[in-house]
Amino acid sequence: MKKILKFLNDYLEETICIILMSVMTIIIFIQVIMRYVMHNSLSWSEELARYCFIWLIYIGVAYGCKLMKHIKIDAALKLFPEKVRPYITIVGELLVLAFAAYIVVTGVELTYKQWLFGKVSPALGVPLQYINAAPVVGFGLVVIRQIQAIWYLAGKLPEKNGGEK
Repeated sequence: MKKILKFLNDYLEETICIILMSVMTIIIFIQVIMRYVMHNSLSWSEELARYCFIWLIYIGVAYGCKLMKHIKIDAALKLFPEKVRPYITIVGELLVLAFAAYIVVTGVELTYKQWLFGKVSPALGVPLQYINAAPVVGFGLVVIRQIQAIWYLAGKLPEKNGGEK
């Protein structure tokens, strides 16, 4: 069980992104072959590629947070004194955590509404709640990764007696 959890912690987002990018690339390649070689288009390929791309974006956001490479303004951090910077960084991570939690809550509401209305995609007939669940899953992973990042950064804070850990 520990090996599975370690794999999920280390490679979950990477694996999903690789799979989604591969599927998307193969689908688009097949569509190009069908269109220009066979002179016939697939009606569902662009829609499936679009949905893979949507999921890829949201899982990629979680991957960026895992690597602690999400958008931030380092120049603004340099405006603060050296001793305060670690705390400002944690405040920034807390803001990202709050935003991600908000997106999860509103995404769950949207996904639930799509489920209630029973809407489906035009070409594939896929229930739209599966597509609209992408922000919920992606930002749910962001919440987990932000908690991990905050925990990591809090562990690196200077001790109260002025010494470094």
